[in-house]
Amino acid sequence: MSKKLFVGNLEWGVVEDDLQQLFSPFGAIEEVVVIKDKFSGRSKGFGFVTFTNDEEGDKAVAELNGKDLKGREITVNEARPQKPRNEM
Repeated sequence: MSKKLFVGNLEWGVVEDDLQQLFSPFGAIEEVVVIKDKFSGRSKGFGFVTFTNDEEGDKAVAELNGKDLKGREITVNEARPQKPRNEM
């Protein structure tokens, strides 16, 4: 089963390749995404990394939460399901 991790407090210049390099030593990765504003294309300061294996994801959380990446202390934890939005 795969494990999706939330990665927050990213420096604006962080791209998918940066996260791939940081997380790949912990195991096989299915997907890496840095969330961007749909109008400006600028990073929103967070992203997601999906591991193919739960144990590898857990190890990455334990090792990388609070680690410095490009001058910022990143937050790494298990992603929670997105809450439904109230459409008006």
